[in-house]
Amino acid sequence: MQSFAHFSLFCAENRLIMKKNIAIFASGSGTNAENIIRYFQKNDLIGVSLVVSNKGDAYVLERARRLQVPSEVFLKEDWASGERILALLREYHIDFIVLAGFLVRVPEVLLHAYPDKIINIHPALLPKYGGKGMYGDRVHEAVVAAGEKESGITIHYINEHYDEGNTIVQVKCPVLPEDSAEDVAKKVHSLEYEYYPSTIEKLLRADYE
Repeated sequence: MQSFAHFSLFCAENRLIMKKNIAIFASGSGTNAENIIRYFQKNDLIGVSLVVSNKGDAYVLERARRLQVPSEVFLKEDWASGERILALLREYHIDFIVLAGFLVRVPEVLLHAYPDKIINIHPALLPKYGGKGMYGDRVHEAVVAAGEKESGITIHYINEHYDEGNTIVQVKCPVLPEDSAEDVAKKVHSLEYEYYPSTIEKLLRADYE
């Protein structure tokens, strides 16, 4: 029997409003995931209902457990087809998918099921320093090696190609001549924590307007 535990209804301006459920996909430590979960904890209209990972030892799973958010791990073959993942998302009535340090290509079945409902954050100003293999410290090292004067974040929709979905927002930060890759990473992480949750909220609140 299908559970309806993840349905929440609110009455606003004489309208019944269903709460939006977010699933976060993450492969690593999960600092962005935890920040997003905490951001929406007291939000009546939007909440994180599920964390999904491709790694059984990813620390994001421990963060989810501590924050009392259900989590699930799927193996490589599951990501190849995506059918089992889609079934779980439907079980949890997921409306929106957020990638937060997720290093697996999103299956096409999910792209078709969630058009313009899957977003990612990239730690640089796309189209620069994007594409397969460009993530984490690799990006910041490339930015510094190239002598860039600025970097930042790009929040974008997901499509069939790495880092090529339509841009939602970009936020910049300066890169000083003396900055190391670690210095740039700290600036970019600060932007991620500030702008990723609020951008998610703006996108989902637009559905209510």
